[in-house]
Amino acid sequence: MKLYDAAAVFRSKNSGPFAITVDVLFTDSLFYYKMKHSGQINKEVVSKLYNVEPELITHIVFFDQALGFKITFARKVSSGTFLDRDVYGAQQHAPLMELEVN
Repeated sequence: MKLYDAAAVFRSKNSGPFAITVDVLFTDSLFYYKMKHSGQINKEVVSKLYNVEPELITHIVFFDQALGFKITFARKVSSGTFLDRDVYGAQQHAPLMELEVN
């Protein structure tokens, strides 16, 4: 199953002009806790999906109260500058959507 199929909310946005945050929320608490404890969401996976160095991934945080997780990583170019293709960071969740999860 793809992560997108299990998520109720899948979004990305700027986290300031130099970072992107991806939020993934679930409605199924059993699936959420399975994901949280599986280790499938980690810096190595995010690094490969987004083609960023692992040290540029600043946060991978699970929030039990929201049944979701948040990933924050440095943007390759600052929001609104030359070569920026997504000023609001709203289209950056796509690579994570296709992640196969167990």
